[in-house]
Amino acid sequence: MIGQKTIQSFFTPVPKKRSSLEAFIEADGCGGEQVTPVKKTKQEDEERPQVSSPPLSPEQLDRIQRNKAAALQKLAARHVPEGFGESWKEALLAEFTKPYFTQLTRFISEERKRCTVYPPPHQVFTWTQMCEVRDVKVVILGQDPYHGPNQAHGLCFSVQQPVPPPPSLENMYKELQTDIEGFVHPGHGDLTGWAKQGVLLLNAVLTVRAHNANSHKDRGWEQFTDAVVSWLNKNLDGLVFMLWGAYAQKKGVSIDRVSLGV
Repeated sequence: MIGQKTIQSFFTPVPKKRSSLEAFIEADGCGGEQVTPVKKTKQEDEERPQVSSPPLSPEQLDRIQRNKAAALQKLAARHVPEGFGESWKEALLAEFTKPYFTQLTRFISEERKRCTVYPPPHQVFTWTQMCEVRDVKVVILGQDPYHGPNQAHGLCFSVQQPVPPPPSLENMYKELQTDIEGFVHPGHGDLTGWAKQGVLLLNAVLTVRAHNANSHKDRGWEQFTDAVVSWLNKNLDGLVFMLWGAYAQKKGVSIDRVSLGV
């Protein structure tokens, strides 16, 4: 019958239909030949004109720099220690994001977990709370805080009342009585009054383990307080430095002795 398939047709492979692309190639006289894509040469890529962005205007560059500076300030502000005076923070902001300061704060945090550390956290930077950074008139440098209870409170040579003045402070009082006519021993060792009048009482090392002098030496405090001295040296005129002791004199090597009083 017409339209019926023979039984052999079920065992004969069905010819594969040609795709439209193959039909086009055959019609074009290219049948049987392999067609390979044409690759662009490196020279052609190099010769193609490059599309570049227009140069930034001075206003755009300035805005980028200001935004970058603002971002860095925000980052540094997150690392400002507890109790740090505002004007001092602005002067020393760059120090707080430096690797040495990050390592230092981590070390102090671990030390406080293991043992008693003086002074307590809220008093480490008392010296930044007494006066504005640009109101400093005299700088007295010490070595590290007193390591007994109720002594250190963030001002070098100073102790909290009613703790009696330590020998080092008594020696200072004696020198003042000799050099300054009319100076009267105050009867205590709290130098907060001096600090509020613009006397910066700064130890090279700002913390210490209880009953263990110099225990926090070479941990990063020296680099930080060097930055303090350097900023004052560069930005204030007529500043007087009082370097009592070999350690303080060594720290004062970088001070401009021509424009400042030492």
